Amino acid sequence: MSGIHKAIKERILILDGAMGTMLQRYNFSEEDFRGERFKDFPHPLKGNNDLLSLTQPKAIQEVHRQYFEAGADIVETNTFSGTTIGMSDYHLEELVYELNFESARLAKEVADEFTAKNPDKPRFVAGSIGPTNRTASMSPDVNDPGFRAVTFDELRIAYKQQVEALIDGGSDILLVETIFDTLNAKAALFAIEEVKEERKLDIPVMVSGTITDASGRTLSGQTVEAFLISISHIPLLSVGFNCALGADQLKPYLQRLSHNTTFNVSAHPNAGLPNAFGQYDQTAGEMQNLIREYLEDNLINIIGGCCGTTPEHIRLIAEVAKEYSPRIVEPV
Repeated sequence: MSGIHKAIKERILILDGAMGTMLQRYNFSEEDFRGERFKDFPHPLKGNNDLLSLTQPKAIQEVHRQYFEAGADIVETNTFSGTTIGMSDYHLEELVYELNFESARLAKEVADEFTAKNPDKPRFVAGSIGPTNRTASMSPDVNDPGFRAVTFDELRIAYKQQVEALIDGGSDILLVETIFDTLNAKAALFAIEEVKEERKLDIPVMVSGTITDASGRTLSGQTVEAFLISISHIPLLSVGFNCALGADQLKPYLQRLSHNTTFNVSAHPNAGLPNAFGQYDQTAGEMQNLIREYLEDNLINIIGGCCGTTPEHIRLIAEVAKEYSPRIVEPV
């Protein structure tokens, strides 16, 4: 039994909070994003957070360190856009392997540091696999509904490259997250299964979808139950939801998910809904009270934070999670 499977039976596991929120605090300039290595690169690079794993590695490790200190069991790699599809916006497709490998290595180094200090609480690294900025289920052109900006096979190839690098860099888990189009996620899961078969390894996989609004559906139109059915053929460590909604708005969909699956359930909601300036105002204390409701209703096995959450949010979530036992996975 791997460490993560053992830990998830013993306690509610804590996932980290937002990487982007923390990196914004550094106010990195274009020059900071470039570093010495990319100072003469002919295209703008500011905003490419994944690149900071190469140009500002100390900052990335410091963010991981703060989340572990706050009580996180799992931190996500800084690789949300780490595919050739995502990196094509910055003309950095050829860096994809290195970006993912280094991001996983940096996170694993910090995780090992904390595990060594307290072997009774092993820390884990989840290789973050984002949705890309293209969708395989819908057309981006209202005048051509049959058009697709990406194919399943293009996604599979891009994800496979990312997965191989995340594993090589030391990821303990793979997290396919912020899923707005389940067909994209199925391409990622197909790629993961390919790599697992080729390498004869069994790395745990987490899947986290995104309910985009009060309709209770993903962007590509699936209900909670349809999303679950679409990905349940894969053996998963957990299934859950993240992003788009705050803990309060997400709760009814987590209830439906929890009552319909034998998988462990995860959640990492935003710190409330964004204000008029796109900022997240929900305090750590307010979010803690909402997460307590999840715990009282026996909904989750893994809990963390998405947009707007900080180590302070995670610290208070970890504190309240200690008071409860993990959700018992019962036959549906």
